[in-house]
Amino acid sequence: MPLRFRYQTFEFGDSDIHLRSLRDTQQYSDPGGKALGLGISPANWALFGVVWDSSQVLARLMADFDIDGKRTLELGCGMALSSLLLNRRGADITATDYHPEAGAFLEANTRLNEDSDIPFFRADWNQHGSKEGLFDLIIASDVLYENFNLSSLARFVEDHARPTCDVVVVDPGRKQQGAFAKLMSLYGFTYEREKARDLSGLEKPFNGSILKFSR
Repeated sequence: MPLRFRYQTFEFGDSDIHLRSLRDTQQYSDPGGKALGLGISPANWALFGVVWDSSQVLARLMADFDIDGKRTLELGCGMALSSLLLNRRGADITATDYHPEAGAFLEANTRLNEDSDIPFFRADWNQHGSKEGLFDLIIASDVLYENFNLSSLARFVEDHARPTCDVVVVDPGRKQQGAFAKLMSLYGFTYEREKARDLSGLEKPFNGSILKFSR
């Protein structure tokens, strides 16, 4: 069956970001088996393609975040709402995700918003080193979902972070926050946690946190 989509508009002050996402997490299309070959099961295939609460919280935070002169990377971008908003703000933004369809959705949504292209690369956190250069600001939402991925994620951040770098992670309340903070400290990052203030547009309470790392 063909994929079914959902069209949404997110308001950020005077800016509207239009988004074509998957209708729900029951969608699936992997005719060439590329996702399956990457270890993405049919049950998890659609998770990249819907807008989660954590991604909305991150985008609200990025609406007035200091981006002046900063090269920014969004990890595990999914529908890349924050990247689209930062692009609208004129940021130097690059997006990345493991899912093989994330880049095509980003390209379609960039056209939908009639904005300039956003650089994208598909990334495996287990592959060390960076071919994309280093970044001043690294952002992500809901990426601390598996204990076995934490060390790879921290190393991936280190591989892409400039000596002076800020990392912002919105987490919905998973139990891996402390373990990830300890791993980041090994790379010289200090850590603080705060509650999200702008929860505009969410349909239910958000009990997660904003994790901020700096060095």
